[in-house]
Amino acid sequence: MKIEEVTSVEAPPKARVQDVEESPRESFERKRDYLDGFLNAKPPELAAGEPGGDLYEAVIAALKDIYDPEIPVNIYDLGLIYGVEVDEGHVHVNMTLTTPNCPVAETMPTEVELRVGSVPGVGVVDVNLVWDPPWDPGKMTDEARLELGML
Repeated sequence: MKIEEVTSVEAPPKARVQDVEESPRESFERKRDYLDGFLNAKPPELAAGEPGGDLYEAVIAALKDIYDPEIPVNIYDLGLIYGVEVDEGHVHVNMTLTTPNCPVAETMPTEVELRVGSVPGVGVVDVNLVWDPPWDPGKMTDEARLELGML
């Protein structure tokens, strides 16, 4: 192994500020139009079927009008709705029930289909009753927990 001895190293070039037209104070002050573009920007237009869109929100509102007969909380806040997809008037709802032996197991999916189908702009509704993952109280919203005295 060969070792090379270094006697000196060139100093790196110093930073130079050239052609400065503003004083340091002027350059650090916030410019009046700094946020104009950001503050004046319009939010992007949402499609009606996207979350936040008119049709999607109308479907969610319809689901919030359906109450579990044994628990005084709507099925959406109760966490029984696992997913809602809206595509040009076709709505697909994945939902569950609190237990497979729930007394409304036969009627609740039909009620969801009828209520969502009555929303203007909805043509076809598919309700898929799923059991995986199983429902548990952790799926409830804070509003539902508050209503049931669990908070």
